Amino acid sequence: MAGFFGRLKQGLTKTRDNIVGGIESVFSGHDKIDEDFYEELEEILVMGDVGIHATQEILDKLRDDVKANHIRVPAECRQFLIDGIKEQMQVSREDYDFLSKPSVVMVIGVNGVGKTTTIGKLASIYRKRGKKVLIAAADTFRAAATEQLEEWAKRAEVDIISAGEGADPSSVLYDATNAARSRGADVLLVDTAGRLHNKKNLMNELEKMNRIIDKNLPDYKRENLIVLDGTTGQNALVQAREFSEVAPLSGIVITKMDGTAKGGIAIAVQSELGIPVKFIGVGERISDLQEFDPDAFVKALFAKGDEPEEDMDDKDDYFNWPQD
Repeated sequence: MAGFFGRLKQGLTKTRDNIVGGIESVFSGHDKIDEDFYEELEEILVMGDVGIHATQEILDKLRDDVKANHIRVPAECRQFLIDGIKEQMQVSREDYDFLSKPSVVMVIGVNGVGKTTTIGKLASIYRKRGKKVLIAAADTFRAAATEQLEEWAKRAEVDIISAGEGADPSSVLYDATNAARSRGADVLLVDTAGRLHNKKNLMNELEKMNRIIDKNLPDYKRENLIVLDGTTGQNALVQAREFSEVAPLSGIVITKMDGTAKGGIAIAVQSELGIPVKFIGVGERISDLQEFDPDAFVKALFAKGDEPEEDMDDKDDYFNWPQD
């Protein structure tokens, strides 16, 4: 069975065909580096959902590298282009501090992006690291949201605080924060309502929830993760931008990267919003949610089909977690 890198490489096949296939055709179709060469690269990247801002940054760096290294032939600047793409997605170890400290992780996003699944997978990963996990089912508006989360809690073997459909989400969170404190939970994972039809109401609700957390769990590190569906391309960027207007986002989870041609969005969102991609999902299995590794992502993106896979072990402890 392939490990995560193998599944990532396989999952990025359509994105590879869409972006890298186009890039390689530009490199092979030009015998010199001129404005036509740069313009064609720009078109490939933008059409591949890499985004205008990220594309401009990548090409500006490529121009500088070409000039500094006196490169004349397109093939000689291929690695510089790859390095420029990788540079757009760097994540620091400090961005993952919340994994090893008592934390409240708010999971935000519209319905259908994989929020509930992401919470369930994170809960399982935390528990397998020996952490005491509690889930707050604070999305009380979507039908069956609580039932789905309860099923995930059962599978992950963690506790959950929930209420009936239509209950006050802040009330659920209040009970969950009290339970987290009294039980000594290491992490409280909070599901939130996946709607944006009224930003003012959503903002008021999130502000109320934040006040409850600040009061009841003042010593817990805060993390706001937005879950985006990788198959939606630029629409995911729009969603992230809208949610960032009502909540301070600290990280991005991109799901459903397997089988989409729009994987360039992983490059675009961080460059456009300045918010790091922290997790990436390439399937339904619990081990298909992984800490985002820009090096592995770019290597998988540019991998050739006949290259041997340098794979990660397919073990339960698949996160490169910061140690306590």
